[in-house]
Amino acid sequence: MTGGLRLLAIFILLLTGAVVLVWAADSTVPSGPPKVKVAPVEDTVQGHKIVDRYRYLENGDDPDTKQYVEQQLAYTRSVLDPLPGRDRINARLSQLLTIGAVAAPQIGGKYYFYSRREGNQNQPVLYVRESLNGPDRVLVDVNKMSTDGTVALDWWFPAEDGKYVAYGTSPNGSEESTLYLIESATGKLLPDTIERTRFASVAWKEDDSGFYYTRHPKKGDVPAGEEVYHVKVFYHELGSDPAKDPLLFGEGRNAQDIPSVSLSEDGRWLLITVFEGWTKSEMYLQDLTSKNPPVEITTGKEFLYSADFLQGKLYITTNEDAPRYRVFVADATNPKRENWKELIPQTDAVLQGASVTGGKLFAQYEHNASSELKIFDLEGKKLTDIPLPTIGTVFSTGGKWDSPELFFGFQSYTVPPSIYRYDLAESKTALWAKVDAPSIDPAAFEVQQVWYNSKDGTRVPMFVVGKKGIEKNGKNPVLLTGYGGFNVSETPTFSRSMYLWMEHGGIYAVANLRGGAEFGEDWHRAGMLEKKQNVFDDFIAAGEYLIAQKYTDKGHLAILGGSNGGLLMGAMITQRPDLFRAVVCAVPLLDMLRYQNFQIAKLWVPEYGSAEDPKQFDWLYAYSPYHHVKSGQEYPAILFMTADTDTRVDPMHAKKMAALMQSEAKNGASKEKPILLRIETKAGHGQGKPVTKQIEENTDMYSFLFWQLGVKP
Repeated sequence: MTGGLRLLAIFILLLTGAVVLVWAADSTVPSGPPKVKVAPVEDTVQGHKIVDRYRYLENGDDPDTKQYVEQQLAYTRSVLDPLPGRDRINARLSQLLTIGAVAAPQIGGKYYFYSRREGNQNQPVLYVRESLNGPDRVLVDVNKMSTDGTVALDWWFPAEDGKYVAYGTSPNGSEESTLYLIESATGKLLPDTIERTRFASVAWKEDDSGFYYTRHPKKGDVPAGEEVYHVKVFYHELGSDPAKDPLLFGEGRNAQDIPSVSLSEDGRWLLITVFEGWTKSEMYLQDLTSKNPPVEITTGKEFLYSADFLQGKLYITTNEDAPRYRVFVADATNPKRENWKELIPQTDAVLQGASVTGGKLFAQYEHNASSELKIFDLEGKKLTDIPLPTIGTVFSTGGKWDSPELFFGFQSYTVPPSIYRYDLAESKTALWAKVDAPSIDPAAFEVQQVWYNSKDGTRVPMFVVGKKGIEKNGKNPVLLTGYGGFNVSETPTFSRSMYLWMEHGGIYAVANLRGGAEFGEDWHRAGMLEKKQNVFDDFIAAGEYLIAQKYTDKGHLAILGGSNGGLLMGAMITQRPDLFRAVVCAVPLLDMLRYQNFQIAKLWVPEYGSAEDPKQFDWLYAYSPYHHVKSGQEYPAILFMTADTDTRVDPMHAKKMAALMQSEAKNGASKEKPILLRIETKAGHGQGKPVTKQIEENTDMYSFLFWQLGVKP
């Protein structure tokens, strides 16, 4: 995958949550949800009077909020801890979640760098080996940096010759990375340390003397609260003071622009790709042999671009006038748009990226939500398809412009992560590394892809996974999930915890909703801004299809989603409370009139819109879950999960929604269909969450789901 698309992938939003409450000896078991302070605040927004009864919960430092959190956690534990079979669920999850993970190696000179997590390790370890099949050596092990496993390895970039690696770590799921440098041969840390390198992009100079990188501002340099924005490009010379690193790009730009950097293989050309939301990027090219500043080489229109280099040429992947993407070539000395030449035209599959490897173009496609790999020559002629084991997902790639090999990771619902090496000279694929999963039998399960009609007649695909030969009796427990946003595809992935569900007769369903990338930019745009309701309609239709086809019924259908998928869950709760028995709503966006005021949420305005715009207010107010809770309405059983250290989606959403629903819902104080709030304290939005916390979180989630859907643990 090219550097620009890798940056886009960084913003893919994931599930999280998890907490353990230590009970004091004199604590009492709550008899129901806590009585929550009500302090109405009335705003007039675009001519509408909006009353917010729980505005104070937006302030995590407010004493009333702290008391609220403490009481909610006590109530949640009082409901979840006594559930039958909880110990057995925890024991099986402890087995499943120790199934490891592995990523495709990145090549730097003679070195191969790759990350792997094994057994009880909380976090992946970065390894290095000095030959293809040589012994591994630990280079960075963040598991040794904290006793509870909450320091995460966020990202890493090897130098061109592999001499050094720049990497970032952060604590408690904060993703607030600090950049470090390590020497590959010795494992020695260099003194250079750079703060505020969240989501960093790094491009090493060919002679290892320094690197180009992206950095956030420090407090005081920008208005308070905007430190998460204003990302700029700097240059760091090894051994120098980072505080004096020269600024190269970003001054005067929109605060929400996100730049990334890459260098041509000869070190002459610096490419800066700037993402402006999820529908537009711009590319700037700088000739480092001259003193001229970077010049824009794209159109300035609403399209996405990324590129790779070889021998003075740019190979550009874009959806410009091609919603499923195509590839152009341009001479770096004359890179204006009018000089581009099309190499690979658009097809019926979605081109996710094309990179130069071994003097060829390595193209990753997605067709009907499943990966495909193809090799082209530099003139755009297709040379071959790289066969994949089955329907599934290529999840990471590695290779170099002069390398005779490329690596890719593959996984599916019934295929644990595996790394393959493709020999470009012999056109052969061989297994390079794999994850062992002795505690499961993937052959006992099957994957189906079904299609159904949404409300407006749009055909939508869905994966359905479960035990082979499962009977369509209309009462199977089904867990349905989806995302539907930000150009993110929901392709087949290996979910360790989901085997617990399927081993007990559960069916797992994943709907490929509009708003994602499964069918290109048109599919994405059909589920964003004023068309966001299409996403909700697609998901409702998925639930209705599963019932109509006798997979399940309303009493045995549960739904799960996180982040943007948590917004989806909120819409399902308020739009179709009759359709689902239980809902797990994780790190959600729920107050869509105020979401843009918190954390990094201004980055998402191009996807959702903002209530500060009169027209966009109408779209958001029409579905904002927090503003559509009805007094006296019976809702499904709900488990809201959030995290106080989440630096993406503010926990205020789940806190306010839980308070409102416990107060207003017919079942707000129900012991049979409760509304619960679970708050994690040291795991953020989900990235870098240690395995121990994953086990705790999943134990709560599956105990809740088994209970609500009548599954015997």
